[in-house]
Amino acid sequence: MWKIAVAFVVFAAIALFVLMQAGDKVDMSGEKHGGDITHTPEPAEKSK
Repeated sequence: MWKIAVAFVVFAAIALFVLMQAGDKVDMSGEKHGGDITHTPEPAEKSK
């Protein structure tokens, strides 16, 4: 039983570490459906 508790603590520590390192770049809002998603492709650079 204690192994499960230790594994949970280790997993939680890793998850918090990853979230802290990512900063504000992580979107935790889940899946998006509808008009609130706007993916516009970047304009292609013209070759010379």
